Amino acid sequence: MTAKRQHKQDGQQLELSFAPRAEGEARSEIGGRVEAASSTHRHESPTESCGSPLPGVMQEVLSAENLRAALKQVQANKGSPGVDGMTVEELPGYLKAHWPGIREAILRGNYRPQPVKRVEIPKPDGGMRKLGIPTVLDRFIQQAVLLVLQKRWDHTFSQSSYGFRPGRSAHQAVEAAQRHIASGRAWVVDIDLEKFFDRVNHDRLMSRIMQRENDKALIKLIRAYLSAGVMENGVVVLSEEGTPQGGPLSPLLSNLVLDELDKELEKRGHAFVRYADDCNIYVASERAGQRVMAGVSRFIAERLKLKINRSKSAVDRPGKRKFLGFSFTSFGREPKRRIAPQALTRFKEKVKGLTRRTRGQSLRQMKQPLNLYLRGWRGYFGFCQTPSVLKSLDEWIRRRLRCVAWKQWKRGPRRFAELAKRGVSRNLAAQTAGSCHGPWRISKSPALSIALPNRLWDLLGIERVLVVR
Repeated sequence: MTAKRQHKQDGQQLELSFAPRAEGEARSEIGGRVEAASSTHRHESPTESCGSPLPGVMQEVLSAENLRAALKQVQANKGSPGVDGMTVEELPGYLKAHWPGIREAILRGNYRPQPVKRVEIPKPDGGMRKLGIPTVLDRFIQQAVLLVLQKRWDHTFSQSSYGFRPGRSAHQAVEAAQRHIASGRAWVVDIDLEKFFDRVNHDRLMSRIMQRENDKALIKLIRAYLSAGVMENGVVVLSEEGTPQGGPLSPLLSNLVLDELDKELEKRGHAFVRYADDCNIYVASERAGQRVMAGVSRFIAERLKLKINRSKSAVDRPGKRKFLGFSFTSFGREPKRRIAPQALTRFKEKVKGLTRRTRGQSLRQMKQPLNLYLRGWRGYFGFCQTPSVLKSLDEWIRRRLRCVAWKQWKRGPRRFAELAKRGVSRNLAAQTAGSCHGPWRISKSPALSIALPNRLWDLLGIERVLVVR
């Protein structure tokens, strides 16, 4: 059997496993038969349109077409196994064998997600961020719910909200902030929510969901995910608040919680931009900013039951704050996007690590990981409007590479020979090879500029962060 035919057959088998079975044909892992979710009570929902009643949301979530799309997305996202150790590659086979029973448990409201695996990653500005890794099965189910609810809810969210929404990006959020500043709002109320994802109130969140949806199976499933708990160091801790970062559904639920803040800011007539839990409000004066900070802080504490991180929140000039890694120039008629100083510091620290002279790697071996990082960084921060900064970074990277070469040449005789071989005069080569200065000082010397010119790094294939079109 050819690989192409086998792939087609596997797809057909998986599609059949997603199709609902006849009554009594599929039994859940906890016993019993599939019971269609139904509800006799309906209330007004902002996601419903006039006309005939919509079918149960879970019927759409569990449709074969939606499940195939969810599986495809989970496979594309890849990711680490959860507490059960199952990998993304093992998921299709598991679904073929067990999906009918899982589907029945979901419809009956008896499905119980496994705890998420707690991991910690370093934050760019210090400290650790806690992430939760659900099992691949739970990521698949969450993704299926997300695909449906996002279509039903997204159009009801604020136009000033940009985080984790289809067709919206961090770059668009930065552009919106730039427009507010250009309109004459020269002060920013920079609000950062303290441990937002860990402190979302479950009861308030479920109340917000039930205002929009009345499918009992859906409500029970989301509540089960919120209460699944986390496993840390082999111990399961039940969740009484928060939506662990890492699951596909968490960003949408977070946007639902903060939509209440967005609507309040719109009601008050504020010009603002929000991306996840980062919210910037633009005002005309410092006095107005302090007044807005006080009022919004009370709303967040009293209505949302959340806390503002006072150390990261402030009223200041936009040029002195950072938003999604960018800041803005404070001179000239039009503000320009520039890379925030903190982002530049992190960039240099990362490149230093990738070009460390004691790594024992050749320049060609360093090229691949360095280029991978530079391409990704350029794809995001190349959005800035200060090309001189990018040019200076390219020059700095080339100096780092010259340091690596100089260190690898090790001693005077080898250094003299390498310089002379590359077109440096014998006198200059001898003078440079015998210098007592360190690699960083030597990297800017005339001899190394001749021996290792910029075009050499281009020929070697080292990426630039400034691309001249």
